[in-house]
Amino acid sequence: MPSDLVIVYHRQPYEEVEQDGKIILRENKSPNGIVPTLKSFFGTAEHAAWIAWKLADDPANPDFEKVVEISDAHGDYSVSRLPLTQEQVSSFYHVSSKEAFWPILHSFKEKFNYDPVDWPTFREVNWAFAEAAAREAAQGARVWIHDYNLWLVPGYLRQLRSDVTISFFHHTPFPAADMFNVLPWRREIVKSLLDCDIVGFHVPRYASNFVSVVRSLFDVEVKKREIVADELVSDGTALSERSTPTLLSFEGRDIAVSSASVGVAVDFIEERATDETVRADAKKIRESLGDSRLILSVGRTDYTKGGVDQLESFERVLADNPELRGKVKLMHVSVSADRNMSAYARTQTGIEETAGRINGRFGTLQWQPIALISRAIPFDDLIKYYLAADVAWITPLVDGMNLVCKEYLAARTDGDGVLVLSEFAGAAVELNSAVITNPFSHRSMDQAILQALDMPEEERRDRMRELRRVVKKYSVQAWGDEQQRQFDAAISRKSNTA
Repeated sequence: MPSDLVIVYHRQPYEEVEQDGKIILRENKSPNGIVPTLKSFFGTAEHAAWIAWKLADDPANPDFEKVVEISDAHGDYSVSRLPLTQEQVSSFYHVSSKEAFWPILHSFKEKFNYDPVDWPTFREVNWAFAEAAAREAAQGARVWIHDYNLWLVPGYLRQLRSDVTISFFHHTPFPAADMFNVLPWRREIVKSLLDCDIVGFHVPRYASNFVSVVRSLFDVEVKKREIVADELVSDGTALSERSTPTLLSFEGRDIAVSSASVGVAVDFIEERATDETVRADAKKIRESLGDSRLILSVGRTDYTKGGVDQLESFERVLADNPELRGKVKLMHVSVSADRNMSAYARTQTGIEETAGRINGRFGTLQWQPIALISRAIPFDDLIKYYLAADVAWITPLVDGMNLVCKEYLAARTDGDGVLVLSEFAGAAVELNSAVITNPFSHRSMDQAILQALDMPEEERRDRMRELRRVVKKYSVQAWGDEQQRQFDAAISRKSNTA
């Protein structure tokens, strides 16, 4: 059945697990993250489809199920699975996306690796996604493409289906022209994005950077700029913008440039956080700490997350403030990435070595300053630690958004707790009532965690009240509503010019 909504994303919208020797498809456990968020849109369509890739030993194998029909809590939908070999996945995702695009998007030019990129394979995989979307889309369908590893899909899809409305959302930062234009394929990438009807970003700064890149490469008119809402402007955060371009014109077509941050499922998190069993377990965690305070840090093992920098800050704080020894504990969750990728393996090794050094330097038989966890924690268990933690310490060097800090705030139905947040996380644009810190400054990092530990209860609660208000306002539902509004507006513009 043709689909009036087609979501194009590299991951499948479920987990594949082996049970009794058979592969079964299981719903994602966490309510957050991009996959559950996107699936929530299936209820807006009469019939929806999802395009993803699946590893295949032999893509030509006739027994490979290219389309599966799914029925779950989000409705009935089709999943078109593109059979990719291990070599294709390694080339288009691990090499091109992670070794070439990722460092540039996060402004780590020194980690950019151009040499191993196989651009023909990247084109080939993107073409396969575009063909699958073209097959699934009904006449005039809405096609929603996600993230930088599918940059070329809009251009290919526009060649195949001029009738569809195409939106592309970036879940990463987007750098300024002098950084982005390091990419040798910049014109091809940007031209493809200009074949969209909507190009979306988390915050106005990324949208402005995108337009600066576009204007450096093509003759594009900025038809409309808008003033950014006052509550998204703060002199204390690095990513604030006071106005942003929202509509471009290129080759006779209009392209909307949207800014809307992904939020979290606030109602779900609050429901779990107020569950009696969850609260009882959180209380036990608190009791096990005695009179020690708990700092919680959660992230992926990635050089952009600044894990080693954060641990070194904790080491300086313990060295300079001996009265804190035995009185504070850092639970540092850094979920291991693919150790086959050398950059991530080095980061993980650095985190482990630094944590080990700190525990060896300051630890006693009764107290270890750092609990290092390198595996994913089930969401229900994580909520218990959100409730138990005195401080959430989220200090990436660069981050497109960061949902962990929003999860922490949504979970704090007790109205207490302190968030320390990097000003280079997209979330800081909204959450400027947090203790904002600069992760590139030793003094800023050290003072921020000390401020959080010393903060009076009245100030903690005042800040938390404002932060929770913002998280509720910019929830995942609000993000979804904005995406639908953008689609509606794009379709209306097209009909008016037809």
